[in-house]
Amino acid sequence: MNLLDSTTRPVSRQTFDEVIVPTYAPASMILVRGKGLEMWDQEGKRYLDFTSGIAVSALGHCPQVLVEALTEQANKVWHLSNAYTNEPVLRLALALTEATFADRAFFCNSGAEANEAALKLARKYAHEKFGAHKSRIVSCLSSFHGRTLFTVSVGGQPKYTEGFEPLPPSLDHIKYNDIEAARAAIKDDVCAVIVEPIQGEGGVIPGDTEYLKTLRELCDQTGALLIFDEVQSGVGRTGALYAYMHHGVTPDILTSAKALGNGYPIGAMLTKNDIAKHFGVGSHGTTYGGNPLAATVALKVVETINQPAFLNRVKDAAGKIMANLEQLVVDYPGVFKSPRGSGLLIGLPLGDAYKGRAKDFTKAAEALGLMLLIAGPDVIRMAPALVVSDEQIAECDRILRQAIDGIVKAA
Repeated sequence: MNLLDSTTRPVSRQTFDEVIVPTYAPASMILVRGKGLEMWDQEGKRYLDFTSGIAVSALGHCPQVLVEALTEQANKVWHLSNAYTNEPVLRLALALTEATFADRAFFCNSGAEANEAALKLARKYAHEKFGAHKSRIVSCLSSFHGRTLFTVSVGGQPKYTEGFEPLPPSLDHIKYNDIEAARAAIKDDVCAVIVEPIQGEGGVIPGDTEYLKTLRELCDQTGALLIFDEVQSGVGRTGALYAYMHHGVTPDILTSAKALGNGYPIGAMLTKNDIAKHFGVGSHGTTYGGNPLAATVALKVVETINQPAFLNRVKDAAGKIMANLEQLVVDYPGVFKSPRGSGLLIGLPLGDAYKGRAKDFTKAAEALGLMLLIAGPDVIRMAPALVVSDEQIAECDRILRQAIDGIVKAA
């Protein structure tokens, strides 16, 4: 087969099964075009997307402002080695440090890489400041921090580490939102505590402010660094640029990705000067991190989202969706439990009689033209683009009700 054949031959869902490593089991349709919160598949069927690529496409699909910024940069320079710097990444670093607690930024390609950098930095900081004995990392059960061997081991979901043993040592997992468990685990040998301000993959569970404050206090007492994983909750998703801003708790290191590039791969680790200095020249790196294309897109994303009117609209839209879901709980007794979440990261837990069937609900909705997520087998997750309209919120409610009716009647 020559190159022309491979670029023009028809492809289908079956092609995935033939040529892609089977780490995923994607839906039967292939999406070929998107605009805003709307997507169309190969057959021309329209879908309302309430997934935004798992909280990635915060400004929707193909927003004109990002298309123009990316196109302009694509005609200038795409890539430089890390022996050089570039204007877009410097502007992005200035924007993020001016908008947050941080003094310094490190850019990479994904949330997993951002967390890997954060955990490596925490270990190096502790080793150089206190000695090699201070190396233990504490994270939470049901957390998710990435799929590298290090980050997946730090994450508190054994299903993702089965078969990859032996795992890195000196990692402990505690119950989320459990202050006493935190007090028992965070001792003088701990170098870092990593936590999601709202657990996404673990069921869309918001962190209690008192719990997060306690983690901050315990880290201050023991000399450990507090890392906030805001890969999913960051860049406007909760109605603030970053979720830590809601709680009055400032981390030592923050990780960001997903919405930061609106689908263009980029991750960031943000921290303070006295911590950043422990990552000296040659101690960590990345080939593509902070490349001009990614940095250009991310800067425009941050500039667009980090505006009071934009963030207030996120809160307003979230309130409308939550009100609809609370009414669903009333209208379908026993099917759902109370919705939960923060901003436009929302979970709808299933009632006991429907436990384990979250995927059934999302598949039924998908057949009717609504794309939804799950957060484990018992929770339907919604993470629409932050630009979702009132009309789209109403359409989601209508289609979801139709999907629920079909499942309930068949029960």
